[in-house]
Amino acid sequence: MVEIIVIVVAYLLGSIPSGVWIGKLFFQTDIREHGSGNSGTTNTYRVLGKNAGTIVLILDIAKGTVAALLPVWLGLTIHPMIVGIFAVIGHVFPIFARFKGGKAVATSAGIALGAQPLLAPFLLFVWVAVLLWSSMVSLASIVVVLVAAAVSLFIGDTIFAVIVWLAMIIVIVRHRSNIERIRKGEESRVPFGRKSSKKD
Repeated sequence: MVEIIVIVVAYLLGSIPSGVWIGKLFFQTDIREHGSGNSGTTNTYRVLGKNAGTIVLILDIAKGTVAALLPVWLGLTIHPMIVGIFAVIGHVFPIFARFKGGKAVATSAGIALGAQPLLAPFLLFVWVAVLLWSSMVSLASIVVVLVAAAVSLFIGDTIFAVIVWLAMIIVIVRHRSNIERIRKGEESRVPFGRKSSKKD
């Protein structure tokens, strides 16, 4: 029974639409009506600026991390990643935002951070390296989940690996349109890095 409650709490945590709430509360702006229409970190950065984007990034990561740590804090035997994946599901299908959420990258990173904190710095390095090389947040996000899935096979934790692969599938599916734009050379770039929009 406690495990079910924890899973529900994890979903509700994931359902908190950080970008939407920050935008409406402090900027009187619904970010879903601007930019890409997405409620996640990247669109928050584009629409509201780097400060708001950074806050949303931290909050979205924290949702996943807290969800994954709940069973640890409560001394439950359920695997942290099993609880954490419900935060990812909540982020993608948030009950507080009519089930239209973000692309789950930050929250997926959060659950990995909670379950395998030593892996997080390596994945952050990969994400930053690809971002600086390509100037594309979407490509960096896609590459990092693929790397995370590959690395998870060598962690020695089957449940962790299965959940990471599930999160990878969710992230890739949520980035379908980005992948198509990358293929066509039409994907948006951030204003820094080797191929930044300032240079285009």
